[in-house]
Amino acid sequence: MKELVSIVIFFCCTLGWSQSPVEIRTAVDRDSIKIGEQINLTLQLEADSLPRLIFQEKPSFGTFELLEAYPLDTLVGPNRYVLTQTYALIHFDSGQHKIPAQPIKVNQKIVLSDSVLIDVATVVVDTLKQPLYDIKPIQEAKKSYTGFIQNLLLLALILGLLLGAYFYWKKRQQKKLEEEEELPPFDRALLALKALEEEKPEVQEEYKQYYSRLTDVVRRYLEEETTISALESTTDELLLKLELLKESGTLVLEQQTLTNLKKVLQNADLVKFARSAPEHGVAHSDRKLVEEVVKETQDALPEPTEEELAQTLAYKKELALKQRKEKIRIALYSGLGLGVISLALVIGIYGFTPVKDTLLGYPTKVLLDGDWLKSQYGSPPIALKTPEVLKRDEASTKSLKIYKSGDPTESFEVRLEFDYTPKPSNPEATDEEKEEAIRALMNDAIAALEATGAKNILVQNDVFTTLDGTDTLRMFGTLDLKENEQEEEYTRCRFVCLLFPFQEVGIRLDMIYPRDDRYGDTIEKEILNSIEVIKEL
Repeated sequence: MKELVSIVIFFCCTLGWSQSPVEIRTAVDRDSIKIGEQINLTLQLEADSLPRLIFQEKPSFGTFELLEAYPLDTLVGPNRYVLTQTYALIHFDSGQHKIPAQPIKVNQKIVLSDSVLIDVATVVVDTLKQPLYDIKPIQEAKKSYTGFIQNLLLLALILGLLLGAYFYWKKRQQKKLEEEEELPPFDRALLALKALEEEKPEVQEEYKQYYSRLTDVVRRYLEEETTISALESTTDELLLKLELLKESGTLVLEQQTLTNLKKVLQNADLVKFARSAPEHGVAHSDRKLVEEVVKETQDALPEPTEEELAQTLAYKKELALKQRKEKIRIALYSGLGLGVISLALVIGIYGFTPVKDTLLGYPTKVLLDGDWLKSQYGSPPIALKTPEVLKRDEASTKSLKIYKSGDPTESFEVRLEFDYTPKPSNPEATDEEKEEAIRALMNDAIAALEATGAKNILVQNDVFTTLDGTDTLRMFGTLDLKENEQEEEYTRCRFVCLLFPFQEVGIRLDMIYPRDDRYGDTIEKEILNSIEVIKEL
């Protein structure tokens, strides 16, 4: 009986613990915010035992937008558990808005948090300190032809390569023909006969082409080496002209040579005009007979006179000069073609504008692509990397050290100033006094810009952290500067000013360049990312 009572008591206690009451508190870090300002909603649950909680996967906060849901925080105390869930919310409409109650599943039971009423106020604009301007008219965006130009250049490159390959092949063929024509008639005839030796005709049409080329070789040779017109003569007329040359003693040929030539020419006439096919081996035999005729005719030709030799020498000199000029022309065209192809390839990879600026020497492009230098200036030393080393300015004094390079309206100006004028220090200054000091520092920087002739200065500011972790005040915006005193036109420039509010020395770094410069912002980022305050030497 005692054991049964003990089991009942244990069960009741366990049931009581598992259903221990859970307290839910809802809180916000403030109940009044401005438009666009963040607010944190905190849901806190307390229980004697660790409950099972399930929050909504996609909670709804009414007209508020969820920025971030922070991880659940659990705090374990003596006989007490505290669980905290925090949400970051934001709202973009003025008025009173309610954060609705959030359902939470606790130990298989749904409980609701309290709703919260938030007052969202509009942002008051001080039109005296920050003047208002008319809305600018709609500006037509310039069309970008970068992709079209790149595709066009790629197509031009491919067509250029194909045309180059075609013309190279055509030139090789033409050069081969010219080289053959430049050979003496005898060598050219033997070369053509050698090529015919590789052919093996089988059908009548092939025999017709074979004999046409064979007779053309011997006729062209005879016309070039003798005074007869062999190409336009019939077989009988050609043989008669050769007989007359033999009888006159101009061309001493054996009768067998003329007989062999007659036999070949008659066989060729039968093949070309009677459409007959010679017996096997006859075509090969006729080629050999023609080769013998050419060789015997070459031996029968009289020795050239001195006048003919002189003419031949002059011709060779003229031919050599022509060939040299042709080689120079080919080299120039090849170099030009290679340059155009290389330029098109580079433009296709890097784009037209960077290549054009590199070739034409665009000022800031030259600075960006040059050898950058990282140096230390002043005390405490400020290390930074610049495209040109900063040189001490003539306006430097004992209490004011100035280092600068570049021109603000033509390329990119960098100016680093160290002001060692003693300044009163107040370690116990209030926050308002510190803010006033920073405001005075900013006003001094703007006054320094105005002293250089700057007008229409628009300023923004934020905190910039250097490479070594030093927080500085950064001012940036736009201003107008004259290129020189003689001109009335102003150049709209971008400026960046870093202020190092040290107690011992005031350090200011200025960067000014034309606002529409294509590479100015890249140079600016490179310099900013390299700034370092040297704290230990």
